[in-house]
Amino acid sequence: MEYLHTMVRVTDLKASLDFYVDKLGLQEVRRVDSDKGRFTLVFLAAPDDIATAQGEGVTRMKPCVELTYNWDPEDYTGGRNFGHLAYAVDNIYETCQRLMDGGVTINRPPRDGNMAFIRSPDNISIELLQKGPALAPQEPWASMQNTGVW
Repeated sequence: MEYLHTMVRVTDLKASLDFYVDKLGLQEVRRVDSDKGRFTLVFLAAPDDIATAQGEGVTRMKPCVELTYNWDPEDYTGGRNFGHLAYAVDNIYETCQRLMDGGVTINRPPRDGNMAFIRSPDNISIELLQKGPALAPQEPWASMQNTGVW
């Protein structure tokens, strides 16, 4: 068994791409538009996973996040009970600062220098983990309170 991708339904493809690509830093590796099925699939990968994510065929594109945008409006609920996506980052403090500067709320700040949570425009929880050992706790993160749910 091997991990391939996680599918997340999105209600606003433009807002979701702004979040996942422009702010979080993922890269688009494949897009499928289905006129007959009335949907768009966008496969995204973390920069360190681009080489494996650009393989041929759906079982070779891994690991990816598949954004599924249904052209006909639908209401989706339960983003929290989806669980979460998780990404390792080079510097959790710099990543969280960049996201905050881009208007993203840090729901669970990296007080421990190791873990933070944010949410996508569709309320999908995303865990950010420090690559390697935790960084030493530092302000303003160490005393920052949680915001909302994560």
